[in-house]
Amino acid sequence: MRSLFLFLFKYRTFFVFVFLQILCSWLIISNNQYQSAAFFTSSNRMAASIMTTTDNVSDYFNLSTQNKKLADENARLKMLLNQKQQISGYFLKKRVTDTAVLKQFNYLPAKVVKNSVNWSNNYITINKGSIDGIKKGMGVVSHNGIVGIVKSTSRHFSTITSLLHNNIFISSVIARTGDLCSTTWNGRDPYEASLRFVPRHIQLQFGDTIVTSGYNSIFDAGTLIGTVKETGIEENATFYDVKIDLATDFNSLSYVYVIENYLKAEKDSLEQNLVP
Repeated sequence: MRSLFLFLFKYRTFFVFVFLQILCSWLIISNNQYQSAAFFTSSNRMAASIMTTTDNVSDYFNLSTQNKKLADENARLKMLLNQKQQISGYFLKKRVTDTAVLKQFNYLPAKVVKNSVNWSNNYITINKGSIDGIKKGMGVVSHNGIVGIVKSTSRHFSTITSLLHNNIFISSVIARTGDLCSTTWNGRDPYEASLRFVPRHIQLQFGDTIVTSGYNSIFDAGTLIGTVKETGIEENATFYDVKIDLATDFNSLSYVYVIENYLKAEKDSLEQNLVP
């Protein structure tokens, strides 16, 4: 306390000067209309600028939270869109009214924490695991198209076999014609894949949309895979050689959605009885 008094006493002249300056400024502003208006206009402008800067900084540090909220909302919208497509008979060519079928698929949002695109067999790691309901064999999509299939899980993380993997084959359909085919990665370009088993009698067109067939329990029908980029066929070949542009940009994956199929166990159990 003694040091504080000594400090104030030592600089008493300066403090008195500052006090008088403030008092004079206040008297001028209070008793003059022009100076008062100018002062409050400037102070309001400065306050607004400070508040804007503060809000921008706050928004920046809240981006992670906002992204998570958007991912959750996208997952909910994907589920609702799938239900709407089922009701309208999209892709199945018939109207669906069974509640269990309408609510067959759920989408679990997850953040990508590790991703590779430069190997012949690429994998992705997400921040959701068995404790969140993730299981081996579940399909994974992005907001643009398919991503891969869950390979393994721990309590809090899961690894995904990326579509950019030599051993993945996705049951596919040419949306315009309804013909079955299969999508696999060409092992080189992360933006491009190959379409297999497209018969030569099919009239393929540039830009044809390729979607999932829904014939397995991994992906729901009609999920976008890519569009036809290039076609070719040898004289005596049975199938086309087709390249497609992938809908998913694997270089910029941030959030993905794991597909939970509530009817998978029922379907797989029934189909096991068909094995000779």
